[in-house]
Amino acid sequence: MQASYDERFERDMACTEEDWLRWLPEALGDHHWKRQNRTVGVRIGDGALGLKWEVAEPRVIAQVSMPRLIVRFRFAGIDDGTRNAFMKRFDLYMQRGGG
Repeated sequence: MQASYDERFERDMACTEEDWLRWLPEALGDHHWKRQNRTVGVRIGDGALGLKWEVAEPRVIAQVSMPRLIVRFRFAGIDDGTRNAFMKRFDLYMQRGGG
């Protein structure tokens, strides 16, 4: 997780589009959202978040191939505190891995 989040940024995510779409509703929580093709618009208070993604070539390391999505985040009309709180929750729901 990051300490703060810019109004616009891009992420390289190691997941399939199917995984992303399965995880997304929980990550967005109670916020109203609407999907159209490979974009999602999310209402956050009086502001909005636009998500846009594209499937990228898999990352290959030795004999391991990992799926990739390039996801663009664009916030509008959302103050720093609200944006950071939203993204911290979002990141917790999208976090995968073991330990």
